[in-house]
Amino acid sequence: MKYLIVLVACVALVAADELQLSDEQKARAKANAGACIEQEGVTKEQAMALREGKFENVDEKVKCFASCFLEKSGFFVDGQIKSDVVLEKLGPIVGVDKVKAAQEKCDSLKGSDKCDTGFQLYQCYYKQRTQI
Repeated sequence: MKYLIVLVACVALVAADELQLSDEQKARAKANAGACIEQEGVTKEQAMALREGKFENVDEKVKCFASCFLEKSGFFVDGQIKSDVVLEKLGPIVGVDKVKAAQEKCDSLKGSDKCDTGFQLYQCYYKQRTQI
């Protein structure tokens, strides 16, 4: 259950409107985002722009925010996407085939560092949100 809440929280930042999240899940996503805003030194406006899919002109802090959020969600560990966790926890909610299709497009992305990789993964999953 804990992993489900954490994973859904990650998806909440990316696609809260597409999924029917509980108040607890929304609160967890908000708490994770708040912790990462503080940790990475981004503004709330920068975090909201990322949530809205505005990926142009992002700086290193924003990339690290995306990475932080994925990490706090249990979705990204030591610079690596946890594909098995994503599939295990998100599959029952939106469908295994949909998750696997998104994973095929996203999970092999690698950036220049951990922050860039996290940002690229976040961006890819965001773009796949209509499928998941």
